[in-house]
Amino acid sequence: MKDYIKGNFRQSIFSSDNGYIIGIVKLKETNISELEYYINRSITITGYFYELNMNDTYLFYGNLVNHPKYGLQFNVSEYERMKPEDKDGIVSFLSSDLFKGVGEKLATQIVDVLGKDTLNKILEDKSNLLMVPKLSQKKIDTIYNTLVKYEESHSMIVYLTELGFSMKDALMIYNTYKKNTMIVLENNIYKLLDDITDISFLKIDEISSKLGMMFDDERRIKAVIIYIMKKISFETGNTYANKEEIYSQVYRYLKFEIDEASFDDYLSELANERKIVKKEYDYYLKDIYEAERNIVYTFTKLLNQPKEKIKNLDSKIKELEKNNNIFYNEKQKEAIEKALKNHLFLITGGPGTGKTTLIKAIITIYQDIHKYSEEKLEEHLKLLAPTGRASKRMSESTFFPASTIHRFLKWNKENNSFSVNEKNKDKSTFFIIDETSMIDTLLLDNFLKGITDDVTLIFVGDFHQLPSVGAGQILKDMVESNKIEMVELKELYRQSENSYIPVLAKEIRENNLNNYKTSKNDYQFLTCSKEVMIDSIKNICKKIIKKGYDYRTFQILVPMYKGPFGIDHFNQELQNIFNPKNKIKKELLVGDVIYREKDKILQLTNMPEENIFNGDIGIIEKIIESKYSESKKSEIYVNFDGHIVKYLPNDFHKIRHGFVISIHKSQGSEFDLVMLPICSPYKRMLYRKLIYTAITRAKKKLIIIGEEDAFVYSVNNNNENTRKTKLKEKLQKIRIK
Repeated sequence: MKDYIKGNFRQSIFSSDNGYIIGIVKLKETNISELEYYINRSITITGYFYELNMNDTYLFYGNLVNHPKYGLQFNVSEYERMKPEDKDGIVSFLSSDLFKGVGEKLATQIVDVLGKDTLNKILEDKSNLLMVPKLSQKKIDTIYNTLVKYEESHSMIVYLTELGFSMKDALMIYNTYKKNTMIVLENNIYKLLDDITDISFLKIDEISSKLGMMFDDERRIKAVIIYIMKKISFETGNTYANKEEIYSQVYRYLKFEIDEASFDDYLSELANERKIVKKEYDYYLKDIYEAERNIVYTFTKLLNQPKEKIKNLDSKIKELEKNNNIFYNEKQKEAIEKALKNHLFLITGGPGTGKTTLIKAIITIYQDIHKYSEEKLEEHLKLLAPTGRASKRMSESTFFPASTIHRFLKWNKENNSFSVNEKNKDKSTFFIIDETSMIDTLLLDNFLKGITDDVTLIFVGDFHQLPSVGAGQILKDMVESNKIEMVELKELYRQSENSYIPVLAKEIRENNLNNYKTSKNDYQFLTCSKEVMIDSIKNICKKIIKKGYDYRTFQILVPMYKGPFGIDHFNQELQNIFNPKNKIKKELLVGDVIYREKDKILQLTNMPEENIFNGDIGIIEKIIESKYSESKKSEIYVNFDGHIVKYLPNDFHKIRHGFVISIHKSQGSEFDLVMLPICSPYKRMLYRKLIYTAITRAKKKLIIIGEEDAFVYSVNNNNENTRKTKLKEKLQKIRIK
């Protein structure tokens, strides 16, 4: 039998708009031995609920957890409301806040007349209430309608969960449609995808057959087309697709053919319904098309703003040089001047070219021009980056607060919306956005919607790095449009006489390798065949451990996950080097992966409620097996720089070993020491932009190990999948007055 608790709901401690509640229940009954002590006492519950009424009795199913911060809680996965059965319970229910204008005296009268079956009699026929003396028709209608609504909501939630929806999904659905829920489900279940942001197409497609929808129903086919277009955009980064590629994937999903005329009709209908946009032979999802259009519209306004007039700027730059004992070259001076005068400006450059130095100079002179106090400066100027790691680095290097774009826009993860938006704009006037290559089309669009027209935007980045995970190639399109004023920094600063990392980055960028075989203070190329590469890496790691290994500052980067030279196999091999098995460390087998206390761990998803984000790295602090844990489930506790996060089995997919991580996952991060294995089995993944991104993650030391031919091939190969976007073309058409 499933674990359960039964009790009276007493108090809500926390509730969110999406139905997540933390509350207090007075426990009456349970089948969990650890909770017997709490019978007739209070216990905390958590979960998604449509409605919990004070003093009502509920049967909650779920599992007991011991939260590291909040203690013992019962995590509810499903629940039932228990109807009051005795006279006192029914009186208490009818006289609760749910029934307006019904006090204890009237409730007692109703129960005295209708008896223990009061509630069912009212639901069967509201005229039964006419037997209660002096009860007005208005009050009869109120009691009946309230009870019907109360029953209806609970019944619908139960029905949705029985169909296969999670409690969270069921709540989102019912809260969206209320009494019309069944009408929507029966008319077109795929409408849920239009109205509810965070709901799975695959789940809806699975449930649709339970509601009697045929496999070739046109409503299903149109929903599949939208699903496939989103899939193509996510997998390729393209902002549009042609009819042939959409059709081929729709056919593979549906497993039956659609004639061309019918398929054209479906596309036309979707366009008429404003779900997609057709431009000549290109098909866009509506939100991406409008995002590109809004970016161009906003940039057009900024490019047509008159330039700022700044007195004595040259002398301010000279004064800054003198005060900080620094010398700016002509390109840097040009960048400082244009950043402060233009309302839209780009600064690009590889590692060691002084981008951070420029940002600090721009902040200082901007503050001086406007005579802002520190407090006023923070009010007007914002430093932003697309990831938590990048914003943290930005803040540490400039000594000025920085945040992610999502946090600045006050992102609500539950409904994927932003509180800072076109209707609630931020009033800051000057923005510097770093790591622009990682920003996708939809994020930039949402950012531009959340700021006023009269702002200055300075985008900083390196367009030779990998593009964003989401659709688009924002920085590349901005640079190649030649419409936005830009300074490209090429002169290298971050190097000593015997250093090479920034030089190698430049050589890779320009496809002009010269001295990559020569060892330097910050660089080594260790040649070895693929047959001995893993053993060689193990030996190097042993030496690194002897020198004082720090998991935060040393990172191995690999291009792919699968195969004998992939991330998964490397992590298994290196676990025994960095964190060998012993009698003291506890272990846990998850699938075919062994997690061990003191293992290095990579976070794979954003968990803002725990202040942990995709790409964060930590160490397993402790493991508790299910037979010893209070939750009766296996538990993994990961320490992220002093912040400990608990993972239960349904969270284990959010982490993996981090001794070796992908180059994509490393973007936006820097490590003192980076090791980069390169060999021919990686060939299909080896191209210039990927290798360039990998080597620019190294701050103090870079070790490349493997086959020279594979490395040279990767640098020569500039044939990465070019993304299809129209942003560059649209930017080039901007007219500047």
